[in-house]
Amino acid sequence: MSQRFTEGFKIQAVEKALSRSPEITLVEIAETLGVSRSALQRWITQSKNQQLETSQSAKPTMTNQEKRPQDWNSEERLKLIIESDGLSEEASSELCRASGIFPHHIKEWKQQMMTGAVLSTETKKQVSIKTLRNEIKALNKDLNRKNKALAETAALLVLQKKVNAIWGNCEDNLQ
Repeated sequence: MSQRFTEGFKIQAVEKALSRSPEITLVEIAETLGVSRSALQRWITQSKNQQLETSQSAKPTMTNQEKRPQDWNSEERLKLIIESDGLSEEASSELCRASGIFPHHIKEWKQQMMTGAVLSTETKKQVSIKTLRNEIKALNKDLNRKNKALAETAALLVLQKKVNAIWGNCEDNLQ
């Protein structure tokens, strides 16, 4: 079952992919958008060939109804939290339906705002990428050290065998 995406979604996906920072891969962008890497790559190619509408006037704006909850930025989340504050359960549910989300999303967002746990996904990725790079660097350094030690040990064993072959074992000479 193939999934159909709106032109607006494709355009925003291409813009997000082209404006990404160097340490974020195209595969990561595709995963956050919920599309395959090949589809995103095809959309980028179509955009470069002007097969996608890219002008601001022709570009349809993505309504909140079309957005997934993880696509909402902090300002939009805060605005919806403020709008829903003080509403009855029924009115809050109606607002959520109109916005294309579920009431539990508002509760989660509110909890995140209150605990200060709102750290942008880009910042989280950059921190984790930096940490992973440092770990990789340390592991490579350790691996190189161990490889050198192993090579040295192998060389010593080969030399020991050659010495024994030439002069015999020390034990043989003592007798």
